[in-house]
Amino acid sequence: MPVILQPTPDNIAMCAERLRRGMSVAFPTETVYGLGCDASSEAAVTEVYAMKARPHNNPLIAHVTDAAMAKKHVVGWDVRAQRLAEAFWPGPLAIVLPRRHDICALSVGGRASVAVRAPAHPVAQALIAAFGRPVSAPSANRSGRLSPTSAEHVAEEFAGVAELPILDGGPCEVGLESTVLDLSRARPMILRPGAVTQRDLEPIIGPVAMPEIGHQAASPGTSASHYAPQTHTELVDEKLLASRLAECAGRAAVVALAGSAVEAPHELFALPRHPAAYAQMLYATMRRADASGATVILIVAPGERGGMWDAAHDRIKRAAAKRPERA
Repeated sequence: MPVILQPTPDNIAMCAERLRRGMSVAFPTETVYGLGCDASSEAAVTEVYAMKARPHNNPLIAHVTDAAMAKKHVVGWDVRAQRLAEAFWPGPLAIVLPRRHDICALSVGGRASVAVRAPAHPVAQALIAAFGRPVSAPSANRSGRLSPTSAEHVAEEFAGVAELPILDGGPCEVGLESTVLDLSRARPMILRPGAVTQRDLEPIIGPVAMPEIGHQAASPGTSASHYAPQTHTELVDEKLLASRLAECAGRAAVVALAGSAVEAPHELFALPRHPAAYAQMLYATMRRADASGATVILIVAPGERGGMWDAAHDRIKRAAAKRPERA
């Protein structure tokens, strides 16, 4: 059974030792909680994929303490990568570069590249430093489901599934997964939007490609259906919400900006109007809606675009996408 631990020096040392033994631990980052393992161990990575029921072609991010550690495990760390690390690390930016052989192929779906990131959370930093090597870590949830932004979310995800220590670092500050930027191509490309935006990146390294929101890429968390509640979920235009509610046979949980008009028996799960606060609360709010007993979750997309709103739009589009089992 999962056990939530305070991040004391002794507990961090115990978790680092667990990583050395090829076992998994859950830990906080500023984005979401991660399910970590030794990035060099095929057996450890296999366990993480099995615990999550994650497809093996969905790569994992290798978490490092800083640029100095990253340079030891990737090829082609150039002036662009250094400038990005100086500007955004530690922080919510993962940089894709060719990998060295000590990052096991299974952790990246057999690809020649790996995404590396230095998380900003002090507990994550302490764990990786105590371990001394990169920690491969996807989000600490069952594959395709909502990412956890608290230790309690992780415990819910793996209740009865795994013996798993969870280092409790409190609620995640950012609340959405990191930006993934591919530097292994001629023109850098954002594979997954996050808190570090195209507008943030371009003054540092020049033009950056930004594909359509919700695109699929060779990157963590970019399958068409992802970050999804268990309850059937739909994305609804604000102008069509009233008519969609009138059609509902049961009770709808409406995830929308605060102040949206929703009448009983339906229930509003309100989100803040500031983009950073919206992002921080999005997954926790969708979890509450999922646990409410509603027959359907209706997500009303915010009208705003650009910056952090793009990351939020990406996640809600995937949350409401038709799942493969329903296809």
